[in-house]
Amino acid sequence: MKARVFVTLKNGVLDPQGRAIGQALAGLGFDGVEDVRVGRMFELTLADGTEVSTIEEMARKLLANMVIENFRVELA
Repeated sequence: MKARVFVTLKNGVLDPQGRAIGQALAGLGFDGVEDVRVGRMFELTLADGTEVSTIEEMARKLLANMVIENFRVELA
């Protein structure tokens, strides 16, 4: 089974990379982009039957910095 873990910055945490991308998009003429937030995606191949709670534990312990980031798990 596959799972994807999406890690994003919590609201209110400064995102300089997202800001730079937003400015670059505006510079390329893409009007209407009000905000860009950058994150990461991990695709995990796991043994069938792996519990979502186990994947969440992986995210909390390694994949995300819980001080400044949130995550969500999507089973593929």
